[in-house]
This record gives sequence, C-alpha cells and structure tokens, in this order.
Amino acid sequence: MKLELHWKIFIGLIVGFLFGFFLPEHVSYIAWMGDLFLKALKMIIVPLLLTSIISGIMNIGNPEGLGRMGIRTITYYISTSLLAIVTGLFLVNMIRPGVGADLKFSQTVEGLAVATESFGSTLINIIPENIVRAMVNGEMISIIFISILSGLFATKLDEKYKNVIQNGIQAGFELTMKVTQWVIGFTHWGVMAIIAVVVSKTVQEGSITDLFQRLGLYMITVIAALAIHAFITLPLLLKFIARVRPIRHFHAMSTPLLTAFSTASSSATLPLSMEAMEHNAGVSNKVTSFVLPMGSTINMDGTALYECVAAMFIAQAYGIELTIAQQVIVVFTSLLASIGAAGIPMAGLVMMSVVLTAVGLPLEGVGLILAVDRILDMFRTSVNVWSDCCGAVVIARSEKEKLPKLE
Repeated sequence: MKLELHWKIFIGLIVGFLFGFFLPEHVSYIAWMGDLFLKALKMIIVPLLLTSIISGIMNIGNPEGLGRMGIRTITYYISTSLLAIVTGLFLVNMIRPGVGADLKFSQTVEGLAVATESFGSTLINIIPENIVRAMVNGEMISIIFISILSGLFATKLDEKYKNVIQNGIQAGFELTMKVTQWVIGFTHWGVMAIIAVVVSKTVQEGSITDLFQRLGLYMITVIAALAIHAFITLPLLLKFIARVRPIRHFHAMSTPLLTAFSTASSSATLPLSMEAMEHNAGVSNKVTSFVLPMGSTINMDGTALYECVAAMFIAQAYGIELTIAQQVIVVFTSLLASIGAAGIPMAGLVMMSVVLTAVGLPLEGVGLILAVDRILDMFRTSVNVWSDCCGAVVIARSEKEKLPKLE
C-alpha cells in the first residue's frame, strides 16, 4: 500500500525531531536537503504568482467581479485577524504569563530601530521602480501589484491579443504547477532536515528544560490561543458561512499545513497551498489564484495574535499595567503591523517594535521572547496558512461555487 504524502511528512517531522534531539552534532549531514527544498519552493513563487494572478483576473473577466471578490477577501482578512487578536488578548489577560518573568534572561536585539524606520514606506514601496528587480528580490506585494495591474489591462485588449496572452499565461501556470507537483514529492525529506536543524539549534543553545521553565507559560498561552482560533473559530466559519465540513477541508490541506509548520514560511508554502486547494478541495483557479497569493502576504491571523500576546507579556514582565484604551491600541496596531510588514527585512521584529512603541513599552522587551520565537513561528505560520485556505473556501462559496469534495 502506497503511503499518502501527508503521512510521509508527519513521519519526516518525527524523524527530524529525534535526529536533531539525539544527534545534534551530526545534523549538518542532512541540512542540505532542507536548504534545497526551500530553494526549490522559493524558485517557484514568482512565476506562480505572476501566472496565477493574471490568469485568475482574466478568468473573472470584468473589473466589477474583481472588485466584488476583492472587497469580500479584504473583509475576511480583517475580520479573522481581529478575532484572532481578541482571542489572544483574552487568554493573556486571564493567564498573565509575564507576571514574575526573569528580566535577566533578555537577549540583545540589534538593528530594530533601523528596521522600524522602513515601516512607514511600505505602502510607497508597493509600486516598484524596477519590475525585474522586484521579481529578483522577491518583493511579494510589488509582484502582486504588477500581476493585478497586468491582468486588469489584459482584459481590455482586443480579443485576438487577449486570447494569445490568456493562452500563454495559462500555459505558463500549468507548467509552473507541474514543477510544483514534482517539488512536492520531496516534501517529507525537506521537512525532516528543516526540523532536525531547528531542534539541534535549540538543544545546542542551552538547556531545553530551563527554557521551558522560564517561558513555558508564555508558550502555552500563545499556542492555546492559536489552537482556539484554528480549531474553533475558523471551523465555525467553514461550517456556518461556507457550509462545508471543516474536517474534510483540514484533511485536504494537511500537506501545506505540515509544510508551513516545518518551514515557518507562508510564502514558501504558497505553491503547495494552491495545488491542494485546486486538486484536493476543488476550489476554482479563479478564486485560488486571487485569494491565496494575497493571503500569504497580508493575511496573518497567527502572527497578529502572537504580536498582541507578546506585547502584553512584555508589559506584564516589566510590571506595566496597560489600560483598556492601551490594549485597544495594541489590538489595532497588531492588525496593522501584520498587514504592513510584508517584504520588510526583520519583519517579525519590525511588527513587534511598532506595537511596543505605540503603547510606550521598551523595545528591549523583544529580547525576552527571542529564545522561543522560532518555535512559536512554526505554530503561527500554520495558522496563517490555515486561515488563507479557509478564506479561499469562504470566498468560493460567496461566488456560488460548488465544492462537493468538502461537503
């Protein structure tokens, strides 16, 4: 009997964890597999974004249809991110993991102030000075902007030119998906190596027991809030708004979700998410090619939740009681930061610094949580990808698509 890919990936996760934990000094022998896998995924992203978005917009066929879908997509993104943040805020106020935290274990964070200055220019940088440079540098928001613009104006060309472009773009998309399916076949090997590297670094940096004693309650708070959002809030949206079975959709998305967990990268997981949405869930390319690329860049439920919890933890650790008004500011800055930080170097730290600065908390507080940031990044990225995939189903249903595979 042939083992399904998601089971291979799960086994790869377990083997990678055991390898990294018991043989941390030998991880270098397999680390190259993870590097190659990530490079292969990132190689696909730009052609996939360009061809899928342009193809999707041309399939929609008119600006009115695109505008309708765009408004629904943005509404979903903002709503689910706010629900995630409020969940995190409730739990962190109830558990209060920062009370009594040891400030001596704060780590130095370099380059935070410099990175923060670039946050305000994010909107301006959506329009690239050089299209080729934007593609080479992997500037996701700029690439999405170029793709949407190209797709919109391609629909206004004469029919003979439009058909040529549409056929060429569709052929490019199909070719990219063939390459994607080939890369997906090696996912379990890449996941095994990536997890082994992460675990070995954690083991070599010091006592894991000591780490969990100092930050265990904080980690539990973040993971519990993420779990509530992923396994209660989003499934309820699938059940009552999209009218599909959440369990079936979760099973259909198992490969991209496990990959997101191991790579901690929404962008790197995008090719797998698109492939799974179309082939496993049955969502049309028209919806998938518009909703998922946008979501991988600006819809970050897990990250927004994490920023809110981390800011509250830092405030509690320093003995600072935030007022209701300040907590509302934390909620909205977490939302805005999660949307606006895409493409900025040190994005996670930039997002955190924006939230902390908004309520007058010390930037040095970021050093308190750096030790477990990579571990929690795996969980929040999985939630980011899961929210994108749920969003695609919700939007597909709003566009009157039938999804028999999920019913």
